[in-house]
Amino acid sequence: MTTRDMYITKMKLQLDELNLQMAKLEARAQEAREDVRDTYKAEMAKLHQQSELAKAKLAEMQASTESAWDSMVAEMDKVRDAFVHSFRYFKSQI
Repeated sequence: MTTRDMYITKMKLQLDELNLQMAKLEARAQEAREDVRDTYKAEMAKLHQQSELAKAKLAEMQASTESAWDSMVAEMDKVRDAFVHSFRYFKSQI
């Protein structure tokens, strides 16, 4: 397995794990009081949007050429880091 394949596999696993944790948080948010539930829903919508952006970036990365690979890794890391940061912040607020 090449370094590229390993990176893509690792990134996909990280995104899948974040999405799984997001689903668990979404279930917890459903149990929240009604007045805060709307806030949670809005924040979850933002997280879902970031998740979709990360998936799209990963797909773009998989299709990239070798010459574009290094810049794609840097972009993917930024997208993933932003998603992780937002997720952790949201999780800390529940």
